[in-house]
Amino acid sequence: MGFPRWWRGSRRCCFKRQGRLPLMGLGLFVFYFFRDPERAIPTEAGAVVSPADGRVMVVQEEANAERPGKRVSVFLAIWNVHVNRSPAAGTITKLEYKPGKFLGAWVEKASLENEQNVFTLASEHGEMVFKQIAGYVARRVVSWKKQGETVARGERIGLVRFGSRVDIWLPENAEIAVKVGEHVKGGSTVVARMMAGAPSRLGGPEKSQSAKQKMTEEGGRS
Repeated sequence: MGFPRWWRGSRRCCFKRQGRLPLMGLGLFVFYFFRDPERAIPTEAGAVVSPADGRVMVVQEEANAERPGKRVSVFLAIWNVHVNRSPAAGTITKLEYKPGKFLGAWVEKASLENEQNVFTLASEHGEMVFKQIAGYVARRVVSWKKQGETVARGERIGLVRFGSRVDIWLPENAEIAVKVGEHVKGGSTVVARMMAGAPSRLGGPEKSQSAKQKMTEEGGRS
């Protein structure tokens, strides 16, 4: 004895609806993952903002190219916003893509061994370096900027897909404003402050002020 026509029809409709559910769920997840909310960018002089949303996993002193400095690492979970932002205003003097492994982003050596984009940023307060680092799940780092471009503090510079981490290296005059375990938001959370009066690799305000004073002194002697 077979099923009535109305029963067979309802079963087919039910199966079609069930087939759509995973696709709808996937679409909602992708939409949620690639969200890009607006952020209130701090205007505080010398402020350095987080390049990404996530949880601070490392705060430590660390040399870069034999220069003393400090590193802050932020881990991005899969539910965090994955659009990355510039930590400060300046010029991207170097942008280097480094192929590598796909270790878990929480593993310390992922900072050196994983696939990554390395940005070197020249700001008025000194040079800083930040990295987009791929992880075990996130296997694609995307930069929307090129070497030689200028960026504003908190400006969007790229994204990493499906969980990863970002590192930011700051010169030794930086005063770190976050702690391990703290949650941060890209472009709005201040992770460090550059101390006033620090030497600038760009010949910024400190150098300009010194030059003006020298000119004044020479003018007075003449």
